[in-house]
Amino acid sequence: MTLRWLIFLGVVGCLALALLFFILYRSISIPSANAAFQTQTTRVYYSDGKTEIGEYVTQDRESIDLDQIPASMQAAAVAAEDRSFYSNRGIDIKGIIRAARNNATSGEITGGGSTITQQYVKILYLTQEQSYKRKIKEAVLSVKIHNQLSKEEILEGYLNTIYFGNGAYGVEVAAQEYFRQPASKLTVPQSAALATIINSPSYYDPYVDGGLDRMKARYNYVIDGMAKAGAITTAEADEFRDNLPKFEKKRDNNRKGGTKGFLLDMVEKELVGLEFTDSQIYGGGLRVVTTFDAKGQKSAVDAVNSMHADGLQDLDALHTALVSIEPGSGAVRALYGGPDFVKSQLNWATRGTQPGSSFKAFAVAAALEDGYSLKTQLDGRSPMTLDDGAVIENQGDSGGASYGTIPLERATEDSVNTAFVDLTLQMTNGADKIKDAAVEAGIPKKTVADIPAVAVTSLGFAPVAPIDMANAYATFAADGKKSDWYTVESVSDSNGENLHQHKKASEQSVPKDVAADVTSALQRVVTSGSGTLARTVCPTVGKTGTATAGDDGSENQHVSSSWFVGYTPKLATAVMYNRGDGNDALDGYMPTFYGGQYPARTFKAYMDGALDSSNCGTFPPPANIKATKGTTYQPPKPKPKPKPKPTVEPTQEPTQEPTEEPTEPTEPTEPTEPTAPTSPTTPTAGGRTGLFGDRDR
Repeated sequence: MTLRWLIFLGVVGCLALALLFFILYRSISIPSANAAFQTQTTRVYYSDGKTEIGEYVTQDRESIDLDQIPASMQAAAVAAEDRSFYSNRGIDIKGIIRAARNNATSGEITGGGSTITQQYVKILYLTQEQSYKRKIKEAVLSVKIHNQLSKEEILEGYLNTIYFGNGAYGVEVAAQEYFRQPASKLTVPQSAALATIINSPSYYDPYVDGGLDRMKARYNYVIDGMAKAGAITTAEADEFRDNLPKFEKKRDNNRKGGTKGFLLDMVEKELVGLEFTDSQIYGGGLRVVTTFDAKGQKSAVDAVNSMHADGLQDLDALHTALVSIEPGSGAVRALYGGPDFVKSQLNWATRGTQPGSSFKAFAVAAALEDGYSLKTQLDGRSPMTLDDGAVIENQGDSGGASYGTIPLERATEDSVNTAFVDLTLQMTNGADKIKDAAVEAGIPKKTVADIPAVAVTSLGFAPVAPIDMANAYATFAADGKKSDWYTVESVSDSNGENLHQHKKASEQSVPKDVAADVTSALQRVVTSGSGTLARTVCPTVGKTGTATAGDDGSENQHVSSSWFVGYTPKLATAVMYNRGDGNDALDGYMPTFYGGQYPARTFKAYMDGALDSSNCGTFPPPANIKATKGTTYQPPKPKPKPKPKPTVEPTQEPTQEPTEEPTEPTEPTEPTEPTAPTSPTTPTAGGRTGLFGDRDR
């Protein structure tokens, strides 16, 4: 074959290839981008809008403009992946020929020869399949992208899309992951190290054994390429060569691990309720500002941990919850739902358990609305037998106390079960009115609907969630104004445009004077009653609550849950300790302690850390509602003091000798009428503990 024929065939071949490429160029359109590679990480913040709680992510990515990516990072990527980037037309013919030769000699498609544009096309529009068909399509699309976008646009898209290992997509997240700083602050060695990782994120992983040693040769290759391109000087290259930057400690990428997982889970559910889609939440790059206070949240976790470290045993079986809500707004300021969301997704702050006598606050409110007062006379004797034969007893550390006739405020202070049963029976449809008062305060209707309307309704034997108890008590703290609790304050998109802003709304669901007298009654619990250990740096009110179960016929029952729910003018907080569901084996219950002990101490520890003692606020004065029903309690009159006997003045006369005759007997005095017995202040009767109610004292 003559040279002329060889030239002719070569020209025809080139024309055929050009025609084929033209046909492919016209027939292959740019497909829709792979959705996963267009996602951005949604970040969730505390109420300050700056301190991050966590994130929602499909691929952890945060896109930034090219002018936020330093020149060193741009040069490092070009030096590492495509040194002809600024001169090629999207494909590198020499690189393709070289890769084709290597693939042919190896007998398989091994890749190689890809420009930055080709890599960008592959991850954004194609699959990772290794085939000639995909490689041809990649080349055609790369030329198309080159013709449609500037080199700067391609490089920006590439650096925001490429995977840098350890869950980091894009240079911004990679800079945060490896160096704990934004991409804009990357140094030359840091930029070269990140560009090194791009080539093989698993092989050049700095956190695996041998990873740093494997990185060094390619890192030097990048540094030399940057010097050759004029991005750095020869002297700088000599300084940086062999000197890898320091990588920060690897982060735990289990994003919902620990106590914060419960916060993130609650916020996610609220976002869904606000009609944000999964793709927005997990890939929309949202900025979510929550109601959670960073200082308060730390105080909540510290308070619970301090109690656990103080001697509580069998923590795997003990469930603790703490919820704190701002009165007047419903904003959830702190929440402890469990120690680790990954290990158990049961959020005990939103899960119902028996609140015990902390439910009595609603009985107080119901009575005040129904025409009774804090001075209403109640029967506090124990035991009390109901018409159906049920026996109700007062309970306490001493084994139970029997009280005489006492006012409602004293019954609240000492958490007297029998007095509250008497109150319920005195009111017409008393149990229903207590349930209605609970709804007015903020307990959800669906929760209250499941509570039987019986004589012992006020003793808190039916499950209620701590978050709802905290919110209901917040209504009393807000002078009777009820707000729904919430966790999402605002949501904006990645460009800062506001997508949602919470609108505060409240209603006067409890009369103001009723709320004031409820506060007055609950304040006595903390000042001199069953909750004295809950006193905080600010004026404090609250109520203890303990649920018992598992009667084994002995003198003692076993605690299944214990509570303290209370508030200051600025915060309302519920603390709950629970063991099982109330039906566990007797030897499985937590150590016997009541609402006035560990829960009250936990409440105080949290509140003292969360509150500003210089800005406590004040409670309104008692309204002193006058009773129109029942009997107003009158304390017994004190027994009159006996008149003092007159003293006999001694005389100077000498004492006479006694006579033999007896003296005349004096007339006996008339007995006085006995006074009414006073109400005992200490237990006067023991007895087996009852089936319902509180053991707070």
